[in-house]
Amino acid sequence: MTDAQAPLEPARQQGQPILDRLAFEQFTATHRRELKLHCYRMMGSLHEADDLVQDTFLRAWRARSEFDGRGSVRGWLYTIATNGCLNALKARSRADRILQQPGQPPSHGHATGGPVAEVAWLEPYPDAELPDLVDGDPGPEARYETREAVQLAFVAAIQVLPPRQRASLLLSDVLGWSAVETAHLLGGSTASINSALQRARATLAARYPQGRPMRRSQPNPEEGLLLERYMQAWEAANLDGFIELLRKDATYHMPPWREWYQGREAIRGFFDTVWANFGGFRTVAIGANAQPAVAVYARSHHDATWRAHSLHVIEPAEDGIASLTVYVGPLGPQLFPAFGLPPA
Repeated sequence: MTDAQAPLEPARQQGQPILDRLAFEQFTATHRRELKLHCYRMMGSLHEADDLVQDTFLRAWRARSEFDGRGSVRGWLYTIATNGCLNALKARSRADRILQQPGQPPSHGHATGGPVAEVAWLEPYPDAELPDLVDGDPGPEARYETREAVQLAFVAAIQVLPPRQRASLLLSDVLGWSAVETAHLLGGSTASINSALQRARATLAARYPQGRPMRRSQPNPEEGLLLERYMQAWEAANLDGFIELLRKDATYHMPPWREWYQGREAIRGFFDTVWANFGGFRTVAIGANAQPAVAVYARSHHDATWRAHSLHVIEPAEDGIASLTVYVGPLGPQLFPAFGLPPA
C-alpha cells in the first residue's frame, strides 16, 4: 500500500465509497501544492493554476466511485489535473505565456511602447506556495533537479512546447515518471510518448546552448548579500550601485511592456530615464520560483503614500545578476496579493 492510498483503505475494505469526505480533504490538503505547481508549469499562470487545481479536486470528488484502486490516487489526480490543463490550453487563443515576444530586439533608452494587455505574460510563483523542495525529490527518470525545474527561466522555456509535449516532459523529465506511466496517464502508446519527449528535448536544446536554462546552485550567503545590496541600491536610488550588481551581459525584462534590455550600458540607460520620476522606493524581500525576489513600493513627488510598484525576480550567478524580470504596472501591482502583500 502506498502512502497516498493508506488513508483510503478502511472505506475500501468495508465496501463503502472509495473516499469519504474527511479522507478526501486530508489527502487533497497533502497534495494540493504539488498539483498546483504542476498546473502552473503547464499553464504559466498562477491564477489559472489556482482554478485548475480546484477543478481537479471537484472532478475527483464527483468521480470518486470510478477509481478502481489499481494505481495510486496521486497518479489519478495527476491524470485529472493534466487533462484539465490540456483542455484549458486547447481553449486558449495561444498555448504559451511569454516573458519576451519572439523576434523582439533589445531596446535602448526610454521605453515608449507602453503595457501590452493582449499578450499572455508568464507569471511568477510565490515560494510560499511551493511544495517542500527537499522532500519533493523527483523520481529516478527525472532529468531536471527539483529546484531547477521551478525557476522562472525553465517555466518560460517549456512554454514554447506544444501542450502534449509539455505534459510529457513535465511528467517524465521533471516528475520522473517512466514513459510507460506517462503513456498510461496521457493516453497513447509508449512509443508516442518517447517521440514527444525527443521532440521536446530537441526544442529546448535548440533554444539554449547547453540544452537547458542556466542551472542554479543551492542558496548561499553570497546570494543573500546580493539581495541585500540590490534592495539597498533601490532604496537609495543608487544607480551606480545597482548596475555594479549586474553581469556585463545581464538581461532585463519588464512585463507587461514589450521592451527588454541587454547589457549593463543599455539597462543603465533605461533606468536613468525612470528613477527620477519617483519620490523614493521601499523594498520587501520575498521569494519567487525558488529565486531571490523583491517587492518594491514607490511614492510620487506629490503623494507620500507608498504604493505597490513592481515585483522583481532575480536570477543570480557567480559573477552577479544574470537576469532581472521586473513585473511593472499594471501587472506587477496586481500580483502583490498572491505574495501576501498589501497594495499600499
